[in-house]
Amino acid sequence: MSSSTKTFTFEEVAKHNHKKDCWIIIKGKAYDVTPFLDDHPGGDEVLVTATEKDATIDFEDIGHSDSAIEMMQAYFVGDVDTNSIPAAQAPKGTPSPPTQAPAYNNQSSGFVKILQYLVPLLILGLAFALQYYGKKNKSTE
Repeated sequence: MSSSTKTFTFEEVAKHNHKKDCWIIIKGKAYDVTPFLDDHPGGDEVLVTATEKDATIDFEDIGHSDSAIEMMQAYFVGDVDTNSIPAAQAPKGTPSPPTQAPAYNNQSSGFVKILQYLVPLLILGLAFALQYYGKKNKSTE
């Protein structure tokens, strides 16, 4: 790579976000992986979903081989201005964190707490009663 390497903004790279024109950002470098989509072992959809964001973490989490890392150089198109990458990027399709259901009625939640205590006691009492009743019937036979 020479000093004449082209530098792209995040927005410029993000425009290349479909199967016919697919660029990804890894470690501040832009790669045109369009010709590699059909050959990628994980499938083309993995690469397409890695567009429009910094895919460094996704790339490193997979644990690519040394030969895969060397192969990337063939698809290198330029550097990415890291100042243009948005600070907080959520990966596409990330579900929002679960929210706790609101307690509409404090009386009903108190009732549930009582049931959570009483039901196991009733089951335990029933088990002892059945055991006692079973032993009593065996001894009378």
